[in-house]
Amino acid sequence: MARNYWLNLFTGTTWEEFRTAGGEVSGFRESRWRAVQQMKLGDYLLCYLTGISRWVGVLEVVSEPFKDDAPIWVDEAFPCRVRVRHVVALTPETAVPVFELRDKLSAFRDLKTPNAWTGHFRGSPVRWSAADGEAVVAALREAQEHPVHRPVDAGKLARRPRALKARVGAVTVPDNDDSTAELDQKQVDSTTTKEPTAHTEIQWRLLKLGSDMGLDVWVARNDRGREWEGHRFADVPRLRSQLPQQFDEATNRTVELIDVLWLRQNAIVAAFEIESTTSIYSGLLRMADLLAMQPNLNVPLYLVAPDERRQKVFSEVNRPTFSRLSPPLVQVCQYISFSQLRYHTDQVESFVRYLKPEFLNEFSEACVVEDE
Repeated sequence: MARNYWLNLFTGTTWEEFRTAGGEVSGFRESRWRAVQQMKLGDYLLCYLTGISRWVGVLEVVSEPFKDDAPIWVDEAFPCRVRVRHVVALTPETAVPVFELRDKLSAFRDLKTPNAWTGHFRGSPVRWSAADGEAVVAALREAQEHPVHRPVDAGKLARRPRALKARVGAVTVPDNDDSTAELDQKQVDSTTTKEPTAHTEIQWRLLKLGSDMGLDVWVARNDRGREWEGHRFADVPRLRSQLPQQFDEATNRTVELIDVLWLRQNAIVAAFEIESTTSIYSGLLRMADLLAMQPNLNVPLYLVAPDERRQKVFSEVNRPTFSRLSPPLVQVCQYISFSQLRYHTDQVESFVRYLKPEFLNEFSEACVVEDE
């Protein structure tokens, strides 16, 4: 039977705790049990240190999946477990930087934005292709035979995402800029690091449209300092300085990172993710997180993306991962093209104050794919 390869994410702290406990059991969150159950004897776990973006080891699965709460890690139980043996184990200093494999890993192909690759490193376990898995294993074996010591930022190594309380249990919510902080911009083509003017423009148009309609508006908290063609986001009328704290901590954190929100008093009436500076997958993950934590949430979700990415949006929204949500993401997520948003915002300028949020239904599209 062919071996499977699985991404196994660690922080510097959880890797050290794993090693201190003997390095014989790897664990994952309760929500990952379905994926863990698919692991087979002989599969390889590809161990990746998130804070410093380096490959640090390879583990071989030597048991059937099981659940256990025996303490190994300090902050979380990671109860979905498999027994493992070390195939390759490096130190953070000799670990292999992910960018050394950028020419060999599919995560780095056809990047539309500098940090689109990070969508492949958002959670674990995730099954990787045999080609990607073999490339990582080969690089780690080489690093074990011929170690290269590289300095490590102690702060990044020690960084650990804080577990937040949610209805589904303890979760983490990555910041939009977390992955960018890990990115060595010298290793990214200058053509992919240009100011994301399309994203900023669309964000501005949505903020202005909502404000002109008499709604309160919100921009992702790490985007408040942006401007487009001299228009500062911070100067938009009716821009909220804070959101109503009506959800649990994890949901509130997720909502704060959504690109644009429209609100009527304390109720969110529309949420928008714009696909220009993050990968489509990153925006969808945020929407999926929101639905997973608040399945009864009745808020229209819109993915706004370039016209040429329409089919990509539809394909991603209909992934099995998102189709298993309740409700499925495809039932609540609509697509709006850049060209349609530009056209309609220009057309309604003279009577925009009379419009309602349902106006978006005139040009948004359901992401349903037709059966063949």
